[in-house]
Amino acid sequence: MANVTLNNNKLEKYFDILKGLDNISKKKLIIKLTESLEIEEEKVDLRSIFGAWEDDKDSDEIIKEIRESRIERTENPGFE
Repeated sequence: MANVTLNNNKLEKYFDILKGLDNISKKKLIIKLTESLEIEEEKVDLRSIFGAWEDDKDSDEIIKEIRESRIERTENPGFE
């Protein structure tokens, strides 16, 4: 979710609207805003998703698994 930054004028306009709420609604809003501050977005370092293939199998075993997982189609789907 994108973050929105408001300048002071816009914040004052929102506050003018919200200050008319009853106390229960204000408290609920305060709780929701406080909870939203505590949520940390998970940051992914792109360098961590790149790298060499890691596996204990040798190349012959991997090739055998790939060939065994192939599906032979008896019907020709055609391009009609």
